[in-house]
Amino acid sequence: MAPVSYCSKEESQGGKCLNAIKLYVNRLDSVESVIPYDYDKFDFCVSDKDDDRPTENLGQVVFGERIRGSMYNVTFKDTRRCEFLCRKEYKPADKTSMEKLGFLIKGVLRNYQHHWIIDNMPVTWCYEVEHETKPYCSSGFPMGCFVTADGQQKDACLAYEVLKEKDTRYLFNHVDIVISYNPGTGMNWDGARLLSAKVLPRSIKHPAEGNAVSCWGNVQPQPVFIPKTDPLVIKYSYTVSFKERLDMAWASRWDYILDSMPHASIQWFSIVNSVVIVLFLSGMVAMILMRTLHRDIARYNETSVEDPQEEFGWKLVHGDVFRPPTQGMVLSVFLGVGVQIMLISFLTLVFACLGFLSPANRGALMTCVLVFYVCLGSPAGYVSARMYKTFGGEKWKSNVLLTAFLVPGVVFSIFFILNMLLWVKGSSAAMPFTTLLALLLLWFCVSVPLIFIGAYLGFRKPAIEPPVRTNQIPRQIPEQPAHTGPVIGVFTGGILPFGCIFIQLFFILNSIW
Repeated sequence: MAPVSYCSKEESQGGKCLNAIKLYVNRLDSVESVIPYDYDKFDFCVSDKDDDRPTENLGQVVFGERIRGSMYNVTFKDTRRCEFLCRKEYKPADKTSMEKLGFLIKGVLRNYQHHWIIDNMPVTWCYEVEHETKPYCSSGFPMGCFVTADGQQKDACLAYEVLKEKDTRYLFNHVDIVISYNPGTGMNWDGARLLSAKVLPRSIKHPAEGNAVSCWGNVQPQPVFIPKTDPLVIKYSYTVSFKERLDMAWASRWDYILDSMPHASIQWFSIVNSVVIVLFLSGMVAMILMRTLHRDIARYNETSVEDPQEEFGWKLVHGDVFRPPTQGMVLSVFLGVGVQIMLISFLTLVFACLGFLSPANRGALMTCVLVFYVCLGSPAGYVSARMYKTFGGEKWKSNVLLTAFLVPGVVFSIFFILNMLLWVKGSSAAMPFTTLLALLLLWFCVSVPLIFIGAYLGFRKPAIEPPVRTNQIPRQIPEQPAHTGPVIGVFTGGILPFGCIFIQLFFILNSIW
């Protein structure tokens, strides 16, 4: 995205830089639950303006992001000290307010995390990590924490000495926001540019009367509980301060998040270890094949032409290797879809390496994958039709329809069922009906016609001729030991590559998200 410059109210009259800094709130999620929720689901302070929502692309909607404006008033270089935000009151006689309070307590117990955005950057919470020299900066911060009945502090309560009362749940109803910026002195832009936005959540029990708030001095934390007689009053407040930094460039403002990730050396060691294992196993298989072929070729060279002998080695099966499979239809369909997925992965990596899928472009990764999927239907149809014709198949209509609807239909059915369950739970991850309709239109109006075109071109091509003639009578396969069966072969042949790839993907994706 294009950089945005900020300046004071007096300097912003010319329109070259902005004065108001918008703070957006996103969904809340938790590592202890797979269900994210909208910001207003937890009865936080929500703006009445419904037009303050940024436009979300297809990838953001599919990922379940629900970004909206907030009530936090942030102005460049305008320091705010203990500002009142809103007041929430929960009365025991009010069933609706008690349900909201119960959901709020549930979020505290499950350690749900806020995700805020300023200048297209995540608002981070930096805290000390044991055995690490640098503080760890998380892209989210908790909405609260709790202490067990035996006095054990859980989650974020470990970072605060005052939050230690037994069997108590604390709500972080106050945030200290620190925004650092580069003034742009000597640069070729007008105004300043933001470098980071860090937040320190705190639990403060403000005076219950009116809108008065007290953030300094000997303040008590704000517990949350189900009241029995008197109503529970929770006030939300915030402070904003600005910090000028000349030691960081705007282009490097994401680096502090990446550099703060703990155990980076262990991650790279694990990835390198997995790559070495894959190369070692591949070398072993190649060496076994080369030795076998070398031994067979040596025996062929020693055999006299005048003395015919019984065939041995790979010549025993050369007449059956290219025999059409019994399930050629399904194999050809999976081959076509596999080529499509391989091309999608390759092109996505190319675009990511070129910088088009940076973290600043929210939802760009999923949008790119979906666009590539619908646009690469022709290679899938072509490969499927060409392989099916090579296998001697004649039901070309069934082949085209299965290529277009089998794998996508199964995936969409599972996705639709999961989306219905999330919708019943009221989760923000539930996709709207209009987005589902848009995905169906992309599937039927773009992907399916392209598959038909690719299949038409594939069936017009001649069948692939095998390099050796296939015997008319299949060679009888001798009885094999139990450990060479297909089920055991699938597990033994796939568990080692899967283990190596899984470890690599786990550490890579864990570093990204």
